[in-house]
Amino acid sequence: MKINLKKVRLMQHDVFEAKPFEAGAPLYFGAEVSFEPGSVNDKIVRAALKQTAAEKKEWATNHAKLLAAALAKNSRKEVCLWDGDGVEYTGYAGQVILTTKRKVEKGRPLVIDRDKSPLAEADGRIYRGCYVNISAEVWAQDNKFGKTLRCELLGVQFAADGDAFSAGSIADESDFDDLSDSGDGEELA
Repeated sequence: MKINLKKVRLMQHDVFEAKPFEAGAPLYFGAEVSFEPGSVNDKIVRAALKQTAAEKKEWATNHAKLLAAALAKNSRKEVCLWDGDGVEYTGYAGQVILTTKRKVEKGRPLVIDRDKSPLAEADGRIYRGCYVNISAEVWAQDNKFGKTLRCELLGVQFAADGDAFSAGSIADESDFDDLSDSGDGEELA
C-alpha cells in the first residue's frame, strides 16, 4: 500500500548512494524518518500496516496477531515501524520511527526539492535533521527471513530546514591563529 507522509524528520539516509545496512549485507537505498506518536503521519502508517496485513492472503485468519507480533519486535531490523525511545542518538526519544529501504536493483529513489526539481547530494538540501515529505510502499514480508511488515522508499522531497544532526563538531576560523604576518618559510618549532 502506497503512503505519503508530510514534513517528517529525516534521521538517517542513504538516498544518493546505496549502502549495506550492516557489513556483508546487500546494498540498499533508504531513509529513516521520525514523527510524533498519534500524529497524522503515525495514523497513516499504522492504517497502511493494518490494511497490508489484512490483505496478505496467507495471513487472512490471523493478520491482527501477526501485525501485533511484528510491531512488538520494536527493532529497525525486524519491522519498519518502531519506537525511538532507548536509542542514544539525538532526536529519537519520544518519536515513532519509520525505516524505509529500496533495493539497488530498483534504482535510486526520486529525490527532489520543494519545487520538484531534482536534487543531488552536492546540493546539501537533504541532510540528517531536515524535514522531508516521503512516498513509500508498505508490504508484507512472508519468507525464510520471517513474517513482518516492511516499507519500500519511493521518493523524498525536501520540505524544510531543521537543526542538523551530526556525529561530531567541525572546525571554524576561531580554532586557528592568523598566520598572515608570520612570513613565508618560517621554521617549525
